[in-house]
Amino acid sequence: MAADIMTIDEVADYLRINKKTAYRLAAESKLPGFKVGGTWRFRRVDIEDWIEREASPKKDKER
Repeated sequence: MAADIMTIDEVADYLRINKKTAYRLAAESKLPGFKVGGTWRFRRVDIEDWIEREASPKKDKER
């Protein structure tokens, strides 16, 4: 179970983004996460679901 919870460093490495970018996305609620004692934590399954949603083609809403 502990491997299913990731730190900000682990999420940044997993997504291959800068740690500051991961912080910003989490703070803006664009990256699914939660705080424990003031530090960000992320469920691996939530991150993988987020990747799928972000990678899927967007539907054209103007038609």
